[in-house]
Amino acid sequence: MEFRLLSDLPPEDVRALLAVSRRRTFDKGEVVFHRDDPGDSLHLVVKGSFAIRLMTPLGDTVTVGVRGPGDNFGEMALAAPESRRSATVAALQPSETMAVRFTEFERVRKTYPDITNVLIAFLAGEIRRQNELLLDALYVPADRRVLRRLVELADMYADGDGVIALNQEELAQIAGTSRATVNRVLREQEQRGAVALARGKTAIVDRELLRP
Repeated sequence: MEFRLLSDLPPEDVRALLAVSRRRTFDKGEVVFHRDDPGDSLHLVVKGSFAIRLMTPLGDTVTVGVRGPGDNFGEMALAAPESRRSATVAALQPSETMAVRFTEFERVRKTYPDITNVLIAFLAGEIRRQNELLLDALYVPADRRVLRRLVELADMYADGDGVIALNQEELAQIAGTSRATVNRVLREQEQRGAVALARGKTAIVDRELLRP
């Protein structure tokens, strides 16, 4: 398994970091951590998928992202160990991570200082990605945003059964649009043979047909 966060590190650095990690397994729906919990560990996703959820000022819970194999979450724990979690993370299906606690990360970092530079570069990349998503929300039509998020999710689930474990409301939240718009786009893609719809989930049939 290649982890995006560690892709620019020398192999010996990766081995050292994974050696201090701890395997964690989660059932479908199980919460990894809640918003405002202590931010004391990084999670590297080995299999399955996780929803990143926030609460709006009106008290509604919304899904703002999904992390799959090779992705990570909780990385701010390594940059600011005294911080609190900024979101709630829950497993969308039976899933597995490699968890690295801040104390173990610090011990490895003293021997392999390049890890610090890679982490900084990754966080800078995440900021750029958030800026791109903001531009998407402001200037890209809703239909195209839905297709972009579907392509990202299809790529994430490419090595599995191709089933996106999100309902249409959650897809709408990720795309920043309405459930009605997502429903319309999915129906159109179903007619084209790109997806197959079932209650509470979407199966990717042909990823290439989804690409704008």
